[in-house]
Amino acid sequence: MRARDKAAVSALRSTLAALDNAEAVPLDESATPGPAIEQTPTGAGATEAARRELSEHTVAGIVRAEAEERLEAAAHLTSPAHTAHATRLRAEAAVLLRLLDEQDGTAAPG
Repeated sequence: MRARDKAAVSALRSTLAALDNAEAVPLDESATPGPAIEQTPTGAGATEAARRELSEHTVAGIVRAEAEERLEAAAHLTSPAHTAHATRLRAEAAVLLRLLDEQDGTAAPG
């Protein structure tokens, strides 16, 4: 990807963040609080939690939601002062939708 394609970079970065958030395991609110600070585990990976595995269908849904969010925001930016921002949002949505189309075109039938 060309470094000058800022719309694509922006869309992909925020979509990767949305996917990362979707992989996060929800906290158990009913769990008892951890031990005192001096008794907490230390070291690399001591507090790591397993991430959720997302299906291809779930990933595609998140990407589609990100694209729709951009298109909706662009539709609300009707003021001439916001034309550039709306154009950028539409370009970002186009990048994400193109990725979905490419995935659908390469998916195995059946």
